[in-house]
Amino acid sequence: MISIVGILIVFGAIIGGYLMEHGNLHVLIQPAELLIIFGSAVGTVVVANPLPIIIRIGQGLVAVFTGGPYTKALYLENLKMIYELYNYARKAGTAKLEEDVDNPSKSAIFSKYPKFLKFHHAADFLCDTLRMAVSGGVEAHDIDQMMDVDLEVHHRESGTPISALSTMADALPGLGIVAAVLGIVITMGALGGPKEEIGHKVASALVGTFLGILLCYGVFGPLAAAMTKQNDAEANYFGFLRMAAVAFVKGLSPIMAVELARRSIPSTVRPSFKETEAACRGGGQVASKAA
Repeated sequence: MISIVGILIVFGAIIGGYLMEHGNLHVLIQPAELLIIFGSAVGTVVVANPLPIIIRIGQGLVAVFTGGPYTKALYLENLKMIYELYNYARKAGTAKLEEDVDNPSKSAIFSKYPKFLKFHHAADFLCDTLRMAVSGGVEAHDIDQMMDVDLEVHHRESGTPISALSTMADALPGLGIVAAVLGIVITMGALGGPKEEIGHKVASALVGTFLGILLCYGVFGPLAAAMTKQNDAEANYFGFLRMAAVAFVKGLSPIMAVELARRSIPSTVRPSFKETEAACRGGGQVASKAA
């Protein structure tokens, strides 16, 4: 929602200032110029990227406008899940834990946390790591290195849609010039006609340059930056899961594993120690209150 507000502020400030200078708003409404600029920009994205990346660009934009899922309530719920999972492993043994990580959707513990299971890559990341830990014969530093490689690959893949959108934004001013040149070509064909008509065509051509620059620096450039922050939030979430897995591999107690994972959460969404303790040892009402 904040991104929508920001875009409205951009357009409101520009249009408001233009009207204060007694500009004619009707002149700025040029559907043909917008079609040339935006349509060709979308075409460059389609040419340069395979379909999965194009789909992920759309998903990233939806996440920007709807808000990311990595909230304080989600982290608190995951901390409770980790405590319950590790406590179960300590009491029932690693053999029982292996059954849960092999089929998390059928696990009595994981099935209580459907939000976590919806993050398929995150669920696979944690369960695959725990599976390697309980199978034995793998050193702790080897598991940590394995997680580091997984996170590096995931972060690189997550950055590809952002790079594609940034490239599109960078192309918009140039495409605006293309639209302006086409407008000048049309204007040249109208020479000798009424001055008002020539002036209108020149204004339309200049609007093409205006729209290209505006869409670049006022809309799609900031959207790419917002997607970068969403990507960073996702990376922080995976870092949180990594610390939780490292704590298990090192054999820490469930509450110590939870505290180690809690300390890795960004401060803006980090639950307090008391909130975490109440969620892990108190009941299921705390996570909903943290929202």
